[in-house]
Amino acid sequence: MKILALVPGGIGDQILFFPTLDDLKQAYPHAQISVVTEPRAQTAYRVCKSVSKVIPYDFKGRNSLADWGNLIGIVRDREYDVVISLGQRWTVGLLLWLTGIPNRVGYAGSSGEIFLTDAAPLKTEQYAAQMYHDLLQGLDIITPFSGLQINVPKSDLAWADREQESLGVKESGYILIHGGSSQMAINKGIDKIYPVESWQKIIEDIQQRQPNLPVVLVKGPEDQALITQITQRCPQVKLTQPEDIGKLAAMIAAANLMVCTDSAPMHLAIAVGTYTIALFGPTDPHKLLPPSERAIAVKSPTGKMADISPDEVLKRIWGN
Repeated sequence: MKILALVPGGIGDQILFFPTLDDLKQAYPHAQISVVTEPRAQTAYRVCKSVSKVIPYDFKGRNSLADWGNLIGIVRDREYDVVISLGQRWTVGLLLWLTGIPNRVGYAGSSGEIFLTDAAPLKTEQYAAQMYHDLLQGLDIITPFSGLQINVPKSDLAWADREQESLGVKESGYILIHGGSSQMAINKGIDKIYPVESWQKIIEDIQQRQPNLPVVLVKGPEDQALITQITQRCPQVKLTQPEDIGKLAAMIAAANLMVCTDSAPMHLAIAVGTYTIALFGPTDPHKLLPPSERAIAVKSPTGKMADISPDEVLKRIWGN
């Protein structure tokens, strides 16, 4: 059996979709599963063991008929038996129909439902990964949602081990901070960046209370300006710059605590089981964090990230 999944969105959306893919593979262990996703998000599948092929496609770009035709041609050539889609627009439904795949699963009530052969209930009020998992009902796969899990390559675990030795945090442990946000969120006008001044207060408090527990900042390609400002104010922090999502996940897994904004690294922290304190501005933590004592949300009272008090974050860190 050949199965195709259409998963628009960023890296975070892909991670949230992993439980669906894993249970799909569990139900059909000999199936070959392919995923169509945004070019910016295909790196997520480094830590997913259930997918055999990733096909990049810019769902939100200004795609021409030639772009559509090229994707349809690729899909038709592979002769998939089943396609599952997160996309709810009618254009996505039309795309599924044009591929000629006999079994097409999506959400009931979407504008593209007319093009589906089977529809699953859309329950937007729940945790997003659980909502995605409900798509399996369209294939009569009834299995309990077991939470996020990832598969970190051994080479990435070894890299993280060497990185901790290099930073001098192997024996002491460390608190990991990810303060950035994706460029896509910035382009959408979604404020997910916590102010430098607030990070400074949090870091200085940690260093005062726990001088032997280093603070390590994650430096990514999209938040270099933020990291530069933080390190200028807090010169004792250490920096790590994992080159891919597997190495980042390995560094998160080894941390004593992860403090971050609502972002893809937050989902990685949930998947590896690291105690996580996540800051939320305009987004809803009930839909992006699972019910867990190891995942604590700090929600802005105004919806603006800057209005989260550093003292409130510190209360969650120290439990008082």
